[in-house]
Amino acid sequence: MAKIHPQLQQDCTIIGRFPLCYLLLVEDANYPWFILLPDREGVGEIFQLSTQDQQQLMQESSQLAETLAAKFEADKINIAALGNLVPQLHIHHVVRYRDDAAWPAPIWGTVPVKPYLGHKLNERVAQVSSWFDDLMVYKR
Repeated sequence: MAKIHPQLQQDCTIIGRFPLCYLLLVEDANYPWFILLPDREGVGEIFQLSTQDQQQLMQESSQLAETLAAKFEADKINIAALGNLVPQLHIHHVVRYRDDAAWPAPIWGTVPVKPYLGHKLNERVAQVSSWFDDLMVYKR
C-alpha cells in the first residue's frame, strides 16, 4: 500500500479501494468532492504509471465520474490532477452545480471549507460506498 500524503490524510476520509485507486472523500461539504489516489509509490504524474495502470486509472475515473454525475444530478463534473501542493498523484472529481458556492469559478480558495457536521460524514461515506459495491476490492 502506498503511503498517503499527510495533507490528503488531514483533508480526506478513505471510502474504499478500486483495483488501482483508493477512493477518498474530501471533507468539504460545499461540494460532493472525491479523489482517486493510485496505490503506487513514488508516482506524481499520470505518465509515470505503467500503460496498464494508466488504462485502469482512466476506467476508474470514468466510472466514478459517470456515477457521480447520475447520482448527484450534476450540472458538471470537474476532474483535475494538479499536484501543486501534494506531489503524490491524485485525481480530483468534483460535482458542480450552477448554483454552488463557487460557480463558475474553480473551487480552490473560493469559499471557506465547510465541514460535514455530526453523522453527515459517515452517511456520505456509506452512501457513496454502496454505489460501488461490485467494483471495490476494499471498503472502509
